[in-house]
Amino acid sequence: GDRDSVLNAARDVEIIFHLGALIAIPYSYAAPASYLRVNAEGTLNVLQAARLAGVRRMVHTSTSEVYGTAQQVPITEEHPLQGQSPYSASKIAADKMVEAFYRSFEVPAVIVRPFNTYGPRQSARAILPTIILQCLAGERVRLGHTHPTRDLNFVEDIVEGFLRAGLVPGIEGKTIQLGSGREISIRDLALLVARLAGQSIELDREEVRARPLASEVERLVADASRAREWLGWVPAVSLEDGVARTLEWFKAHRRLYPADTYVV
Repeated sequence: GDRDSVLNAARDVEIIFHLGALIAIPYSYAAPASYLRVNAEGTLNVLQAARLAGVRRMVHTSTSEVYGTAQQVPITEEHPLQGQSPYSASKIAADKMVEAFYRSFEVPAVIVRPFNTYGPRQSARAILPTIILQCLAGERVRLGHTHPTRDLNFVEDIVEGFLRAGLVPGIEGKTIQLGSGREISIRDLALLVARLAGQSIELDREEVRARPLASEVERLVADASRAREWLGWVPAVSLEDGVARTLEWFKAHRRLYPADTYVV
């Protein structure tokens, strides 16, 4: 939002959870200026509001995408940052602005860096709903690259991590990532969904969905030691349980998702 509206929203607030961003990676290739404006300048607006309003804590949402393809695994918060997409670069800029405001103006900010979050009500453009909805519609599942791996986390676990990041004292200026420490390929995720749905599937390559080659993030898996030590946070929902719960929700709400929202 613009600076004035953000400032008004921050008045008389103790804790700001900053989750506003443009997040669709494919669209960032087409509109990089929009991503920089919303994600970096928008974060600057929130930081200025937090500073002027004197909030007790600002929790800023980062993303595992800032790491690019893992250079070593599991990934810790010390892993180099790589702008492998305009989206990733805009989020790195936002993270660094948060760091600057903590160091320059003592804005009591904490950076939370969740790995891939999934669950009920998720956008049909995200990977798991895309798989689930195509699987429920038939046997053919069309995806981009299926070999990259991701560290998937159920939304309830991530929310718990955010709440703790807002409430635990003495962690201002810290970056804390939330992840399960388990990686799964997109292919194996699709096969898991099919198994839980009780059906067989055929995986088709959808060239339109693929990222530019040097932009593809091949591997992500988190070391969440810092979250465990500082926040007392450990994921409670296994991948199998979380995917099953998500599958059941999408089954019950398929009418909300017309076919053109999840098939390119």
